[in-house]
Amino acid sequence: MDSINDNADLRGRVSGERYQSDQQMHLADRVLGAQRHICAFFHDRDEEYRVLLPFIKEGLDRGEKAFHIIDPGLREEHLERLRSAGIDVAATELSGRLELRNWEEAFLQGGYCGKDRMIAMVQEIFERGRQQGFPLTRLVGHAEWVAGNWPVDFVEYEARLNYVLPQCKDPVICTYDLAKFGGNVLVDIIRTHPMIIMGGVVQENPFFVPPDEFLRELSLRNASQAA
Repeated sequence: MDSINDNADLRGRVSGERYQSDQQMHLADRVLGAQRHICAFFHDRDEEYRVLLPFIKEGLDRGEKAFHIIDPGLREEHLERLRSAGIDVAATELSGRLELRNWEEAFLQGGYCGKDRMIAMVQEIFERGRQQGFPLTRLVGHAEWVAGNWPVDFVEYEARLNYVLPQCKDPVICTYDLAKFGGNVLVDIIRTHPMIIMGGVVQENPFFVPPDEFLRELSLRNASQAA
């Protein structure tokens, strides 16, 4: 596995001026700090949207971009939830402030695209947002597409994002439906995110493991399983 050897390359790949703003970013009644890679665990969609809609609307009201990766079967419900928060979906999509992508478009073009392409996609989303003139892009990605068909390197992707995301202020919220994931999977997901939402509360994650350490452990674990 070349994950640790690729660290320097990942750290240097994000380019451009970083947005400097005195405006605070709020999520679940808390001000977000520098750590903006967040895993969000929800029991149902009502809980999810109760937490996320104010965060989404705050960004749109400030002229930031919202980029959402969603279940294609829930696209219309997602749009209706946005409308319920007072978001003019038609106008924000037309202006480019709101962009929706289905799982297939984001991760599954011609099959699972792998950790490197997914990281490149996140970087591309942020870079394109800046090129379009948006100061920030708030990325929300629904991860239920991996439930029941867990890609072997998905946790590595989540860990390696922690080399990229500290270089920018754009937040990434990875949402997980608790009913669809086993405990062993959730443990690794929790350990790859410096921030966590559980029970509708956002907090610094006491179980977060820095990426160098996590990837080293993952490499040893994979080698042991392959032996």
